[in-house]
Amino acid sequence: MEEVHRFRVVAWWASGRTGIAKSSSAPNAIHFTSPPAFGGLDGRWTPEDLLLCAVASCYTTTFRAVAENSKFEYTDLQVEVDGDIRKADSGYNFTEIIIRANLTISQPEEQARAIKLLHKAEGLCLVSRALSAKQKFEPIVQVREAGVESSHALPVAGKEGGSR
Repeated sequence: MEEVHRFRVVAWWASGRTGIAKSSSAPNAIHFTSPPAFGGLDGRWTPEDLLLCAVASCYTTTFRAVAENSKFEYTDLQVEVDGDIRKADSGYNFTEIIIRANLTISQPEEQARAIKLLHKAEGLCLVSRALSAKQKFEPIVQVREAGVESSHALPVAGKEGGSR
């Protein structure tokens, strides 16, 4: 039998220019609005922010699972996601989403393995795979040896990101 996992979010317009969304899996509601460029309020999450947050958090949790299953140790992972929106004939569209995964490791000899696992997580990220917007993946691996204050970003060779 197929294994199905269901997630549920309910959103409603509260008043004025803001709404509230609540998830069945989290105790706190999120207040949201349209982006200020579209008449929304400053200081609130927007649907666009939430989409990019979904990509960043999905990639982060996917990499953690891939690393754990591969018995790969890392010091830190920071994922930054940028999205470009442009007006098209049919309305606004995300035209590109850039995922920058900055992984810090302590063993320089693990760089090639780190790159491989970063790309594996990119291919497995459920949220990214659900999007039709062109995506670009830019992994970075830094080596930070124990007791050393500075780190050096190492150039990353590997497959180019692109649309799926």
